[in-house]
Amino acid sequence: MPRNRRLAAAAVAAASMSLLTSACTGQSSGGATDDANAKTTITFWHGWNAASEVKAMQADVDRFEKVHPNIKVKVVGNMTDDKINQALRGGGSNAPDVVSSFTTDNVGKFCSSGAFADLKPFLDKSKIDVGATFSKPLLDYTQFDGTRCTLPLLSDAYALYYNKDAFEKAGITEPPTTWDEFDKDAVTLTKSKGDSYQQLGFMPTFHGYESTPSHLVAQWSPTYFDKAGKSNVAADPAFAKMFAWQQDLVKKLGGFDKLEKFRATFGNEWGAKHPFQTGQVAMQVDGEWRLGMAQDAKSKVNIGVAPLPVPADQKDSYGKGYITGTVVGIASTSKKQNASWEFVKYITTDTDAVVDFANDIHNVPSTLAALKSPKLKFDPRLKTFLDIAQDPHSNTTPASINGGTYQVTLQGFGYAFESGKSKDLKGGLENTASQIDKDIEKAK
Repeated sequence: MPRNRRLAAAAVAAASMSLLTSACTGQSSGGATDDANAKTTITFWHGWNAASEVKAMQADVDRFEKVHPNIKVKVVGNMTDDKINQALRGGGSNAPDVVSSFTTDNVGKFCSSGAFADLKPFLDKSKIDVGATFSKPLLDYTQFDGTRCTLPLLSDAYALYYNKDAFEKAGITEPPTTWDEFDKDAVTLTKSKGDSYQQLGFMPTFHGYESTPSHLVAQWSPTYFDKAGKSNVAADPAFAKMFAWQQDLVKKLGGFDKLEKFRATFGNEWGAKHPFQTGQVAMQVDGEWRLGMAQDAKSKVNIGVAPLPVPADQKDSYGKGYITGTVVGIASTSKKQNASWEFVKYITTDTDAVVDFANDIHNVPSTLAALKSPKLKFDPRLKTFLDIAQDPHSNTTPASINGGTYQVTLQGFGYAFESGKSKDLKGGLENTASQIDKDIEKAK
């Protein structure tokens, strides 16, 4: 499965992750006192469950064991953050030593609660310069409040998918680079059919799969929190500009009710009947996985890929995008942290290991060296995502002590605003900021 369903489960995850504060309470403490050269077995939990992905992860483990024959890795897949939380609270021999999570939103909780070990001593010991190894967005979402308790394990980038044949028929010669151009193209590509659509240029509603507030506002380069840690969604004009743009496009394309009625005809996001793959929608915000999924579904759409547009006054930043990914850390309760570090170091920083894994599951490599590796195999269209991953203007959503709750709150306002239930943009964002601050204080 693609790695972008973090926000959908963020509220539940944040609630369950609140228990992590006591994850180590009453449990025997772990530590980096083991001999990494001794024969040992560590337990690694990850969330991949598709057969091809499980196979790819095992292949990565097999490569590690060849390099480190004294360390065996017991692999357990299909693990959610909730299951991880329960195991870390329970401790004992069944708890994992190394954990991989798709939920970057929970890094703040992993780090602040002490559930995951601080990786700085290990990085220093191995003389790894994280700034020279990973791009800034990846460094941002793998640490919280100065503590780096996770490292990136592959990444995801978001871009614009467009129907090249539909573009040609509409007389559009190239993908839009600004939102003004995008709006014009979306209108031109839209073909009404009674009170519905034969083809929609773009589904702008926040339920339109990946067209979420956090993915879209990234193109305005927002600052979610100020230096004091307070929510900035009302003070930073990026958020108001994004919401105003989105509502204006909703109106241009027929209005919220008409769009939502059409959205009800869409197939499942992860199935063969995805609206972009069927040609119902001509442009789509999505991650790198959509290429492979469209091919698997035998979609007849002639797919083009480009960076998402940017505001006209930020045109020099065209090429950036929203980045997220998978993270990996060492359980603080583990008594085999040195051996665990050897495994974590290998799968996250060894260039060939990162490239091989990225090739196997068609994700974006997470190290700067792997992104430039000649061994990297990819569909030429995937280069757009590789470029976004390296663009200095690309950004991500920051870690928070209560996980992705602030994103859920912001998205909730987005739903209310686009539907007309909330008509006051300025006041709504102020209330949203206030709620985010209250939730964070409560979590503290």
